[in-house]
Amino acid sequence: MPSTEMSAAPFVPETAFGLWFLRTHTWEHHVLRVAIDDLKRLVDTPLPPNPVVADVGCGQGKSFRLLAGAFRPGRIVGVDFHEPSLELARRAAKTCPAPVELFAGDCANLPIPEASVDVVFCHQTFHHLVDQDRSLAEFRRVLKPGGVLLFAESTDAYIRSWVIRLLFRHPMDVQKSADGYLDMIRRAGFAFGPQNVSLPYLWWSRAADFGLLERLGLHRPQPGKRRETLVNVAATRID
Repeated sequence: MPSTEMSAAPFVPETAFGLWFLRTHTWEHHVLRVAIDDLKRLVDTPLPPNPVVADVGCGQGKSFRLLAGAFRPGRIVGVDFHEPSLELARRAAKTCPAPVELFAGDCANLPIPEASVDVVFCHQTFHHLVDQDRSLAEFRRVLKPGGVLLFAESTDAYIRSWVIRLLFRHPMDVQKSADGYLDMIRRAGFAFGPQNVSLPYLWWSRAADFGLLERLGLHRPQPGKRRETLVNVAATRID
């Protein structure tokens, strides 16, 4: 089991505001639910009945019920480094339709056996991690051959915006564009096609105006002519 000393964690801890936001209806309904629905749509490889799902960076466990509804897992394995969040995740696990196991650990050294899970779910966690290459290697290690990585992230265009810098904390030197993350996932031993990738342009990710100009009909940025703020991908482990 990795050390639980916060100073040793290869990630940047969240602000008090960020921890509060992760408990809100906005986070659960407009961010987490939307991402899981989109990722489920992107999966085109058959999953086994009652798959084992690893929720890496599970935080306060808001995802457990949503993952249970989307994938009907036989078991969910949740991992997070932040002990106060894990305590809330333990409460969430009690109301989840699927059995949940929780572990203290970091994504660069997962306390999960090799080739033991069918799905790795990584939602809005990767941009907090300092050692991203090692974390991706860990995701691949714990996945069974042919297992699926469900990866949902904010890009550097969003993380570097003034409002996110003001309210949250992230390691700025590791932030990447959508293409940067996709290239990184390929290099780590995962395969995916265009049908497995989504580039949502959701209102909350438009930090400049939160989509207000678009809602007013004054500005309609088109794919290929905008800086992507989000990237979702369902990638398969290859050997």
